[in-house]
Amino acid sequence: MTNIQSPWRSDFPALSKTMNGKPLAFLDSAASAQKPQCVIDAMNDVLTGGYSNIHRGLYEISQNLTQSFEDVRKKIAQFIGAQSEKNIIFTRNATEGINLVAQSWGRAYLKAGDEIIITEMEHHANIVPWQILADQIGVVVKVVPVTGDGLLDLDAFQSLLSDKTKLVAFVEISNALGTINPVAGIVRMVRKYNADIKILVDGSQGVVHRAVDVTAMDVDFYVFTGHKLYAPSGIGVLYGKYDVLDSMPPYQGGGDMIERVSFKSGITYREAPYKFEAGTPAIVEVIGLGAAVDYLVDNSMDKIAAHEARLLEYATEAIQNVAGLTLHGTADLTQKAGILSFTMDNAHPSDIGMVLDQCGVAVRTGHHCAMPLMEMLGLNATARASLAMYSEQSDVDALINGLNKVNVLFG
Repeated sequence: MTNIQSPWRSDFPALSKTMNGKPLAFLDSAASAQKPQCVIDAMNDVLTGGYSNIHRGLYEISQNLTQSFEDVRKKIAQFIGAQSEKNIIFTRNATEGINLVAQSWGRAYLKAGDEIIITEMEHHANIVPWQILADQIGVVVKVVPVTGDGLLDLDAFQSLLSDKTKLVAFVEISNALGTINPVAGIVRMVRKYNADIKILVDGSQGVVHRAVDVTAMDVDFYVFTGHKLYAPSGIGVLYGKYDVLDSMPPYQGGGDMIERVSFKSGITYREAPYKFEAGTPAIVEVIGLGAAVDYLVDNSMDKIAAHEARLLEYATEAIQNVAGLTLHGTADLTQKAGILSFTMDNAHPSDIGMVLDQCGVAVRTGHHCAMPLMEMLGLNATARASLAMYSEQSDVDALINGLNKVNVLFG
């Protein structure tokens, strides 16, 4: 009998805990992942072994921490296949990265009537910034529809491209459905239509589940967030092609992003990426992100992806055997990551979540910051179970047992 175990589970101390007296089956990693001990240790070492501000201190611990901080920028560049650490901007999260592009590149280069194409499956982080920009300067936001099985309608995507299209922004992997979008094919389609159209990819789920090479992707911008990547919250990354970043004005002003400030002669800014990093950065969190990347590289993204794919296959078959359950996002498993979004005939998603909580199973319920997608599906909410490198068959089995209990209680 199959027994899918994770070789990495013991590296995550939180997973040894219980919830409501039951072994913890943590299936909410798409919202925020647990942290391995090496990340916790790296952050603790900064706080206890010589914390200081960086970039400006001439004393040893500041110099050392500055070097460690900038080393992470290099690690991130290598991890996602960027050509240089100068392509890497540290942000608070993916949301801030998209807002930075909208308010810096968008405000500088777009005008009323210019068109931005996004998709119906986007997280609000890749919808609201463009709607705000539309309100500010009059750009037009067009939306690619999603098919019934949770795939992008690529023919419709093609038809939305026009001579007014200036930016295409889409998610690599849907946080609500798990659909893996064909990034390479979409980029080829857009570049063939007009090579000057800028392309932004939200990789918040993508970078977690598989190896990423932004240079091979040929995207102009790529964003992701640390807290889903086994790193702390409060830190994210915006990748940009350097010529594009260099042409963009600063997003925020303050210390560390300037060369000189004068009331008489004005302000001169540092080069990219530093001109986009105003103020004291999230030093401890960046070090934590670097430790998480080291951990993932050491353990192989390909091995992690293979483990998650095997578990997703098991979970997909098991969950569809639950009476009265409907799975949303039914793309072929070769086009899906470890996310299972579902509803049940007998119980609201909130009721499902509360019963599962009592069974020690943590899932997410609600609209998953994807309200337009929920509207397309004709739903207010779903329950969502999401897998990670530390997930095991026992977690899925606990989920199935909990769902059967939902049917007993509400059937």
